[in-house]
Formats: sequence, C-alpha cells, structure tokens
Amino acid sequence: KEREGEKRDPRHKVDEDRKPQVEAAIVRIMKSRKLLDHNILITEVTEQLRPRFLPDPGMIKKRIESLIEREFLERDKADWRVYKYLA
Repeated sequence: KEREGEKRDPRHKVDEDRKPQVEAAIVRIMKSRKLLDHNILITEVTEQLRPRFLPDPGMIKKRIESLIEREFLERDKADWRVYKYLA
C-alpha cells in the first residue's frame, strides 16, 4: 500500500505543475478568438499542449471552471457551451 501512495504523489505533483500551462494555453486561445465552443476549445488546448504532454480533458474542464471563477472567462448567456473571453 505504501507503493500506491508513492505513485500518487509524483502524479499529483506533475498535475499541479501542469495547471498553469493548461490555463495559459486556454487564455492564449481565448484571447485570440474571444468566443469559442467548449469542444473546439478542448481540441485546441490539446493540440497546443501536445508537444509537451497530452492533457486530460477533465483537467482542461477544471481549469476552464477555475478561469470562470476568477472572471477571465464567462459562459455565453444564450448558449452555455460557448465561452467568452473577459480579461
């Protein structure tokens, strides 16, 4: 059981280190596009980060939610699957 814990720690650390990279990619894409559908944003973030690592779509979604909470992005009022760049 100790080995399982050892495996989780480095993985958790790597995920923590990648959060700013994922957020930076989201902001770069949204800054240039201003308005983007969820699936297209996920695809573009994945493509942009592919040379470094393959981001998990769940992590991208969590980072999008974090950026919404910090008011960098907002959901479109007419279509909740579309994001608007605010900052």
